[in-house]
Amino acid sequence: MEQELEKRLDIIEKGNITVRETKEISNDPADEKERLFHALDHIIEQYSHEPGQLIRILIKAQDLFGYLPEEVQAYIALKTGVPVSEVSGVVTFYSLFKTEPKGKNVLKVCMGTACYVKGAQEIMDTLKEHLKIDEGETTPDQLFTLNSTRCVGACGLAPVVLANDQVHGEAGAAGVIKIIQAYRKGENIESKKH
Repeated sequence: MEQELEKRLDIIEKGNITVRETKEISNDPADEKERLFHALDHIIEQYSHEPGQLIRILIKAQDLFGYLPEEVQAYIALKTGVPVSEVSGVVTFYSLFKTEPKGKNVLKVCMGTACYVKGAQEIMDTLKEHLKIDEGETTPDQLFTLNSTRCVGACGLAPVVLANDQVHGEAGAAGVIKIIQAYRKGENIESKKH
């Protein structure tokens, strides 16, 4: 069985020099994983010689993989000589790091005072029930991740839901169901009042 190949331009930064290589790559997930770890090697090589660069390496690794699974954390520990417990400790200490994949669409319910008073908890409960996940979780189809957030500065539109960082004001339970349905159909919804 022939694998479908595509051309890709690799841009690798080494110091102040940018090297461009055109390579044939397959669409096989194993090849993609190998490519990601190869890119991670370049990141580690670039930053591991400077002390105190673990957080920078972790940020760039998360940008690359989308999250920091145990396998990536262990790989970083091995390549940098930092104990796995230290790498894991940094990842779990800072809220910016994610150890689980996030969905294609991230829904955030504002739980600031104005939003909470105007029904944010009802919206959160509706989303949990409709998506069949809890706060901080991702749907099995990787389409939605549900989170809460503190005040987003749109109190006049309370209650507010952010869908992929687009503000949806005066959302209400019925409004968030419409948002979910639109994203399931692949539609992009503009920020608006519901």
